[in-house]
Amino acid sequence: MASVEIIGLKKNFGAVEVIHGVDLKIEDGEFVALVGPSGCGKSTLLRIISGLEPASAGEIRIDGNLVNHLNPRERNIAMVFQNYALYPHMSVAKNMGFNLKLSGMDRSEIDRKVKEVAKLLELDALLDRKPGQLSGGQRQRVAMGRAIVRDPAAFLFDEPLSNLDAKLRDQMRSEIKLLHQRVKTTSIYVTHDQIEAMTLADRVVILNGGNIEQAGRPIDLYNKPENLFVAAFIGTPSMNLIEATIVKTDTGLAAKMACGHMVPVTANHPNITENEEVIIGMRPEHFSADTSGVLLSGQTTLVEPTGAQTNITFELGGKPATAVLEGGFNIEVGQPLTVSIDPKKVHFFDKATGRRV
Repeated sequence: MASVEIIGLKKNFGAVEVIHGVDLKIEDGEFVALVGPSGCGKSTLLRIISGLEPASAGEIRIDGNLVNHLNPRERNIAMVFQNYALYPHMSVAKNMGFNLKLSGMDRSEIDRKVKEVAKLLELDALLDRKPGQLSGGQRQRVAMGRAIVRDPAAFLFDEPLSNLDAKLRDQMRSEIKLLHQRVKTTSIYVTHDQIEAMTLADRVVILNGGNIEQAGRPIDLYNKPENLFVAAFIGTPSMNLIEATIVKTDTGLAAKMACGHMVPVTANHPNITENEEVIIGMRPEHFSADTSGVLLSGQTTLVEPTGAQTNITFELGGKPATAVLEGGFNIEVGQPLTVSIDPKKVHFFDKATGRRV
């Protein structure tokens, strides 16, 4: 195992700079997810770490050693791709042991290591099969087994679950998490799926336009997004973001929306001042059908029952807002909806800069 450090990393494709001076340290044994929209630079960053793509500037250090000049094999990392990259003419056992064979390892030692990892991944009964005889989930496990058997300094995952259906993706996500708990190898995992990132990683790095917007524990990104991009990106459905102006009331400062609704500013936000233009952030799951918090209301425009919850879209502050209410909430399109929210759970962002206030 080893730490991975990225220092002042830049990447240009011709005249276009796609990664802009990224700094990031991944600790020994840590599982870090790189997440962001398409084109944010996450896969490019992973390819640079692996050596498949050269950096235009900056340093890559593995276990403290500069590796910019080393080819992928010399970096002692293992990569798991979304398309599995298995040899179709080889058995599972030969696919898993192929890199060990190239390195000159003894045949008996290769067999021992392959069987050991196959048992870990429950591939024992499949060792003689070819990739074409396996399901998508089994092929992905073989790809992971091929990486594990090398005992690398770090695992690099490039959207490994994107080709699987939803149910299998959930299953494989659990398997990858359990696997990391067992082998505890430093892992860097690229995904566009925030659920994967939040459930798998010790730390999540959110990229946007070749820059790191925020990095931290999943719960910290959820509870304290540093800017509007992170606030909108983390959470499903997305956080409701409504424009408002800070006004003074008899009980203190409040954020007043265009529709007239006001949300008190709590002690959690001591830097907010009167007349400030802000964006209020309210997570859909923080709305409630009871009257214990600040009451907000608007006309219902969409009702989406999901079984355990009901997603309701309603007009708020001149914009559509979403509330996630428990159970089969009974309401029709066109009816008024009244919900409440605890003001301590409301986020405030500066309208001009988009930064958290």
